[in-house]
Amino acid sequence: MVTWAEFADAAPELAEAIRDLVHQFGQGFGFLATVRRDGGPRVHPVSPVITDDGLFCFLIDSPKRHDLERDGRYALHSFPADDRDDEAYLAGTAIPVRDRGRLARLAQLGRAAGTVDWRLFEFLIDAAMVGRRDRPAVTPGRPGAGSAHITVWHAPNTLCGPTAPPSRTAPRGSTTPHRSIAPGAPSTIMEAP
Repeated sequence: MVTWAEFADAAPELAEAIRDLVHQFGQGFGFLATVRRDGGPRVHPVSPVITDDGLFCFLIDSPKRHDLERDGRYALHSFPADDRDDEAYLAGTAIPVRDRGRLARLAQLGRAAGTVDWRLFEFLIDAAMVGRRDRPAVTPGRPGAGSAHITVWHAPNTLCGPTAPPSRTAPRGSTTPHRSIAPGAPSTIMEAP
């Protein structure tokens, strides 16, 4: 697991692509998946804040905040764009930020109201992915998503073998077995249309 700064140092082009997709509308937008008490998934829209030294999210008193306080595992997916089907995905563990100086700087940057019961979480990263498509998923007269170019990155010391979810390396519908991507360096995968 690494910080955003460590991830950006290890995979700068991938980090920049993720930052661009999360902040494509100016303010950060995405969908946060957390783990409910019963083990099921919970998904909520959020406004993440990406700075040079971290990936953060302010969360008010809510089920998603309670989920992260109990079990820090998360997945974050970028908000869909209006004109393309590109996507960004991050997964890892969220930890509460307790340093008062850091809280104050990020509250000012994120315009977090001091009168609201919010907590700031830093999202540490185990895995990152960007998917780019050469045309929209639905084009009049041309069904299908076109070719997908997927870049995947796993943090060093992250399980990415048989016990971790496999990375997609074969065209959709293929019977070719999946293989895992080696940690520490981005790998690009191209899927057939």
